[in-house]
This record gives sequence, structure tokens and C-alpha cells, in this order.
Amino acid sequence: MNPFDKGLLETEIEKLEQETMSEGFWDDSSKAQETVQKMNAYKEKLDEYLELESLVEDSELILELSESCDDESCIDELKDNLKKLEKQVDEFRLKTLLSGEYDANNAIMAIHAGAGGLEAQDWAEMLLRMYKRWAESKNYSIEIIDYIKDTEGGIKSVTMIIKGRNAYGYLKSEKGVHRLVRISPFDSSGKRHTSFASVDISPEIGDDVDVEINPVDLKIDTYRASGAGGQHVNTTDSAIRITHLPTGIVVQCQNQRSQHSNKATAMRMLISKLVDLKEAEQKEKIEDLQGNYNQIGWGSQIRSYVFHPYSMVKDHRTNAEVGNTDSVMDGCIDKFINEYLSYKAKQKESL
Repeated sequence: MNPFDKGLLETEIEKLEQETMSEGFWDDSSKAQETVQKMNAYKEKLDEYLELESLVEDSELILELSESCDDESCIDELKDNLKKLEKQVDEFRLKTLLSGEYDANNAIMAIHAGAGGLEAQDWAEMLLRMYKRWAESKNYSIEIIDYIKDTEGGIKSVTMIIKGRNAYGYLKSEKGVHRLVRISPFDSSGKRHTSFASVDISPEIGDDVDVEINPVDLKIDTYRASGAGGQHVNTTDSAIRITHLPTGIVVQCQNQRSQHSNKATAMRMLISKLVDLKEAEQKEKIEDLQGNYNQIGWGSQIRSYVFHPYSMVKDHRTNAEVGNTDSVMDGCIDKFINEYLSYKAKQKESL
């Protein structure tokens, strides 16, 4: 649906509202919830459109007033309105690029430190902090599913669910290898180091998606969940690791209290990864997926974060650059996300 067609949005909302009032609507609760969510999404788009429309009308009125008087306050108010309008138009335009089937879903993010020990593990932890800050700026919540911290410092890996509308649509741009260049605080000789960490993203798939996975294709291991620094937090093998043998995809969960809960969460993560992979590979069935998809290849570097000898963060797919590395590490990554979504939209248009 065209999000700029106000009439069409109003028609769809009215149709869905009538559907929710029909007899027996809640007999199928999952279908009913899906309809309500769809209706609320349309209402949100309409509200955004109406707010933009109101801002435009206000700006036109202020412009007319400023032309008939010499009051500079009118000009200042117009400038403020136009800045606000420009920002909201950019945000609204960005949302129109989120047209993928799962773009509105929560995002499952996994960060893995590359080779290099403490330096790479510190880089992985820095990325975790960056994404946490970004999620906070969007009022998204985070649930840590798996967290492996090293005794010396930093993290070996972390898996989390970032919850909020369009979380996957935005964060799919972050999938790939992230490179850091800096003077290492762990090197007394003050040498420049290059470190790598991989970021994997998949949409969280709801229970309403029916996916068949052959049990013989799964290898399930149990192990003891551990806390920060590797301390054992319980004496039972409650943590779960599931390997999908045909693809090599591995998921694990240790944050839940019971082995049963950890297994259920790990299976949801596996289904999400397989559905995402099926879409990317344009396969008809999960059974058609083959090959080793254990991790993102180190050749798929998407972004460099240079702290020395100069300050710059550059995305290698879109050539978007930011000179303020501190702001990026504080979660200001919207420029990279926006440029990537625009880049993908242009690619789609050229096909």
C-alpha cells in the first residue's frame, strides 16, 4: 500500500474496523490479533501523515504572515517549523522503504568477536554498547538470550532480541563484518591494531508462521549456563545448543531458568534464521537449504571504524561517512541505516 495515499489508508482502516466488530471475529484469536495489529499499523501511518499535513499547513500560514509583516519572530518560527518538517519527512520516507515481509518484526542480533583475543573481544563489547544505545534512542527493549564473556575482558559473543516495530527492517543493514582500527589500549608499545567482529541479523518469527523442520536434521547439545567471567550460575546442564545439520546454522540459549525454556527459545531463533535464509536464497522450502552458514564470512566487511590515525566511520556499501566516531559509538547510526535502505530501494527499482 502507498503510505502517501491518505484516502486508501482511511478506507483500509474502516474495512478492518468493521471486520473486528463482526460476529465470531475472536473465535480465531491468532488471526484476530494479526488483523488488529495490521489495523493499528495503518492507523500509525495515517497519524504520521496527518501530522505532516498539519506541519505543512502551519508553515504555509506562517509564511503568509511573514510576507505581510516585518516581524522577525515569524521568520524564526518558520525556520523552526521547516526544520521539524524536514526531519519528520525524512523519518516518514525512511519507513516507506521498510516494505519487506518481516521488516516490522523484532530483530535477533548476534555479535561474535573475530580472531585476536582481548582486542577483538573488547571491540565486540563496544558494538554491543553501540546497538544498546541505538535501541534506547528508538524506545526499543532488549532481551539478552546468550552472553559469553571472557575472563580477561570483553565478550566472545552475545545474542539478543531487540524488540520494537521495524527493528528488523532497520537493523538488517548491520549484517556483516565490522572493522576497528585504533591504538590498542591493551598494547603497551602503542601500536595500531585492526580488529574484527561479525554481526548477524534475522527477524524474530511469530508462532503463526508454520515451519516444518525434520528432527533428524537437528543436533541438540546441553551444557552448563555460565555468568560473567565464566562462573557457573547453576549446577545443571540447562543451556541448549542446536545445530541444523544441512546448513550448519548454530543457535544457543542460556538465559532461561529451565532447559525446556532454553530449548523453546533456541528453536524460535533457529526457525527465524532458517526462514530468513530461505527468503534470501529464494528457496521454496526449508528442506531445500544446504551449505555451511555457520557465520558471516570475514570477507563480507561492511563498515570500518577508524580511530587512528584519523577519525572516521565509513560504510563500504554506500560510501556514507561520519567523522564523529564518538557519536557513532554512542548509537548515532541512523545515517548508515538510512543510506543503506535508500541504496537497496534504488537497486530494487533498477531491476
